[in-house]
Amino acid sequence: MKPIKPTIIAIAGPSASGKTLFAKTIHDELIEELGESGISIIYEDAYYRDQSHLSMQEREQTNYDHPSAFEHELLSEHLNKLTKNQTINSPVYCYKTHTRLNESKIFSPTKIILVEGILLLSNKELRECFDIKVYMDTPLDICLIRRIKRDLVERNRSIESVTNQYLATVRPMYYQFIEPSKAWADIVITRGGKNRMAIEVIKAKIRQLSQLPPQQ
Repeated sequence: MKPIKPTIIAIAGPSASGKTLFAKTIHDELIEELGESGISIIYEDAYYRDQSHLSMQEREQTNYDHPSAFEHELLSEHLNKLTKNQTINSPVYCYKTHTRLNESKIFSPTKIILVEGILLLSNKELRECFDIKVYMDTPLDICLIRRIKRDLVERNRSIESVTNQYLATVRPMYYQFIEPSKAWADIVITRGGKNRMAIEVIKAKIRQLSQLPPQQ
């Protein structure tokens, strides 16, 4: 039997807008139904460019909210391979060292592939890879509060470094690249990653695409 072409769903939006929570909630609530070969998640952050040739001070000066910080051409290549049912070796990124690790993650194609990241819809080549494009439309003040909490706990950052980065790059890049990309979305979701109705709508569509009946 000929393999089914994977369906790729982009979940884009501002940093700390609830993208990861939204994607993981959908994945975790459907994994038992669809199985390991049914649904998976790829993170755009894994495709931050390798910076091992730079000093730590230079890495800290990188604008991580600009499209040039990502190797989008590699992500696009990998997504195209997955649609052809080919396995890829996805990079692994470390937030504490601001560069990739010397290892990769073997990623096999699944029926549904969720791709989560801030700039997915800003890149034309990437947009052409997506069957469904979702944008998380969360107010910036909420995103900032979430970002501070996350970066202090998970990424060993200081409040000063988080706020400085927010003012210098995160906020300006949001207005220059991220917010305008909302125009390319098929679905715009408000109220963040806990929007239960939005989660159920996407789950229902995934079940339909996977040719599985809804749970009774």
